[in-house]
Amino acid sequence: MTQGTPSLAVRYGRWLFKHRNKVFTVVMLVLLLGLPPVTFAHDVALDRWLDVLGIAIAASGQILRAAVIGLEYIKRGGVNKQPHADKLVTGGMFAHCRNPLYVGNLLILAGLFVIHNHPLVYLIGGLFYLSAYYAIVAAEEDYLRNKFGADFDAYCREVPRWNIRWAGLGATMASMEMNWKRMVQKDYGTAYFWMAGAALLLTVERLRAGSTGYVGDSMLAPLAGLAALTALFFVVWRLKRARYFQTSNG
Repeated sequence: MTQGTPSLAVRYGRWLFKHRNKVFTVVMLVLLLGLPPVTFAHDVALDRWLDVLGIAIAASGQILRAAVIGLEYIKRGGVNKQPHADKLVTGGMFAHCRNPLYVGNLLILAGLFVIHNHPLVYLIGGLFYLSAYYAIVAAEEDYLRNKFGADFDAYCREVPRWNIRWAGLGATMASMEMNWKRMVQKDYGTAYFWMAGAALLLTVERLRAGSTGYVGDSMLAPLAGLAALTALFFVVWRLKRARYFQTSNG
């Protein structure tokens, strides 16, 4: 198909697609380590509930990612660090949302921001990551539209870009077999890093609070969780190297 001059969003999205791992990691570290966690309403008890909410939001994003990868995986790494697709994937969770992996990522980020609870993290992090994923999706859609044409346009008319279409989701889940090995192999790193990040944030906020409600035994839970997560990460990493998770369909 004939391609016109790409928009600024598409060009920015192509650049981010190529450099996103480094850029996203640096921005996250600067935000979460450069700004101190804020105790909600200066109340330790209320802040604990906010932490629970943040973990629940992030966990919902991880569950969504697991469903996407386990049902019908789409390779998001591209080719030569640019958007690429051999076929238009419309099954699994992609029948209910065009970008379910990115929605999962945004939920994970939102959960970490809620745990951290600094106003500038909400503002700067929210603006950066929302605009970044918007640009990446613009670049991917530009590629897919030029490659698949009318088929992609029809898909866009049927399936929302960001919202999850809940109608028929149960039937989709029931009609497909969950590939648990692929799910673990492809996403154990993402799961570990956000959970480890959450455990570190919980530890730091307890250290900084200087309150009797956030010292002593209350620090043991996040530290013990971090140790257990790290041990599990290396077990899965060794199993992956041993090709335990290798399957015929990805």
